[in-house]
Amino acid sequence: MTKPNEERVDHLFRQQYGKMVAILIRIFGLANLELIEDAVQDTFISALKTWEKKPPDNPEAWLTTAAKNRTIDLLRKLKVDDQRLTKINTGPSTIALQELFLDHEIEDSQLRMIFTACHPLLTPVDQISFALKSISGFTVKEIASALLLKEDTVKKRLTRTRQQIKSTNISFEIPNKQDLTERLERVHQVIYLIFTEGFHSGKKDMLIRKDLCGEAIRLSKLILKKPMVRSGNGYALLSLMCVHAARLDSKLSPTGELIDLKHQDRSLWYKPLIDIGRAALTNTEAYQPAVSSYHFEAAIALVHATSKTFEETNWDFIFLNYQKMYELYPNPFTIVNMAIVKLQQKQNQTAIELLNSIKPEQLQQREYLFYGTMADYYLAIDNQATALVHLDTAIKCVSNEAEKNYLLKKRGKIKLSK
Repeated sequence: MTKPNEERVDHLFRQQYGKMVAILIRIFGLANLELIEDAVQDTFISALKTWEKKPPDNPEAWLTTAAKNRTIDLLRKLKVDDQRLTKINTGPSTIALQELFLDHEIEDSQLRMIFTACHPLLTPVDQISFALKSISGFTVKEIASALLLKEDTVKKRLTRTRQQIKSTNISFEIPNKQDLTERLERVHQVIYLIFTEGFHSGKKDMLIRKDLCGEAIRLSKLILKKPMVRSGNGYALLSLMCVHAARLDSKLSPTGELIDLKHQDRSLWYKPLIDIGRAALTNTEAYQPAVSSYHFEAAIALVHATSKTFEETNWDFIFLNYQKMYELYPNPFTIVNMAIVKLQQKQNQTAIELLNSIKPEQLQQREYLFYGTMADYYLAIDNQATALVHLDTAIKCVSNEAEKNYLLKKRGKIKLSK
């Protein structure tokens, strides 16, 4: 069982890791990135030991100061210019250093970190891997799960990225207007991935990770605060995340069982987050005609969130948005969702035609979704035997325990017709 102190440090790790790395890079430079990451990691390990006796009154300040001191120690061991280190702690530069810890400077440092991670000199997958590691403190295992990669591949990507950042002398700054649009698109993708891992985790023993959902929403708000990086896509992304996050408390029962959308207790949905999501989607109108997949996903999520009951859901509107999304961004997951909608509308033939247009392996780690939907189709046409076959395949494919138990429970309710 995890000790309360470990849980506290783990929570702070999620909240503070990116801030600490970003501030220390402002102080020591990107060339010392690996040392800084090691120093931050060491600081949290030290916190676990030190706080056993007496936790500090201000944990965030303790962590940042300890990480700064640890970085200075490491730099001295590597014989970094002593004069530079002296300037950090004494004289007029001390004032400048303290200013870096003001809220608005911390936010600026984090924005620089986000855009540095998404630099065009890095490949798209490397950008995302590096951002998840350096901004939000993902472990290698978590990054591998989020990007459907092997852990060794992620380790190599991170090493290569650090080397490339050092060798190409990438600057720690927000890009100019000319380069901003492309870089911002990648930033949004990274935030979306962070949220997705929180809302539907790839971990075997954990389906929901509220801390990651909160981190993604925080980063999204951070970007929208600055006028020069504000966009319709950014508001649409915030909208879909807030609306989805509003349902988190209804996704699992008190005993940890997965509850599907149809059977969720809608009174548990957090209305203030839904309202924020609605307002954010309205804000996108000022940035038309730009439309992204985030716009469609947000519109769909909002329909679900504002329907009084599952049966009263406007399935026509949802299907239309999935169609538009697929036209812009062809994706096998969208096809599966379109088939699910058609099953709700009792249009079974259209549903099976959609499912037959894709191959289950296209969904990679989420292949079980295909077989689960196929099972629903065969149940809809009263073919329980074939439905069981597909459910058994889905159960073999799924790795998350809560999802597996959900499918097993569903299987137990199916009775073969005589």
